[in-house]
Parts: sequence; structure tokens; C-alpha cells
Amino acid sequence: MPDAPAPLTTIAPIEETVTNPVTGEGDHDRFAHYVRKADATRAAVEGAPVRALCGKVWVPNRDPAKYPVCQECTKIRERLL
Repeated sequence: MPDAPAPLTTIAPIEETVTNPVTGEGDHDRFAHYVRKADATRAAVEGAPVRALCGKVWVPNRDPAKYPVCQECTKIRERLL
């Protein structure tokens, strides 16, 4: 029996996808806030600043789902409902 060439075997490296959310400078102290719907719409369209129930004024430019809700806004909202 003649020697047959060995089959070629290729071993591919194992790829692992790891998702690490990257947050900007100072994101560790950011919160999602409650604002009036009309103000949120205006901010999205015009880039205008909004005022949260707790009094914070800012121009929204981040996904609020990534942050915990402001406790002061939550307390005020519960009193209003």
C-alpha cells in the first residue's frame, strides 16, 4: 500500500465577541430624567435644551436607556400622577 499524502487540516482560531459598552467622560454620574413630551420632541428636532422635573437643564444627546432614572425626577413624577 503506497503512502498516501496526509489530509490537510486547518485549525481556525476561535473568535469570541465581547460587548463592552463604552461611555464618555463623566457618564458614571449621569441619569435619565423626565421631561415634558413636547420639550423632548423640540429638543430632538431643533437641538434645544430641556428642563427636567428635577430642574436640570441640558441638551439631550445620549440614549437615556443606558442610564438609571434620576430619583428626584421619579419622586416628583409620582407626586404628579
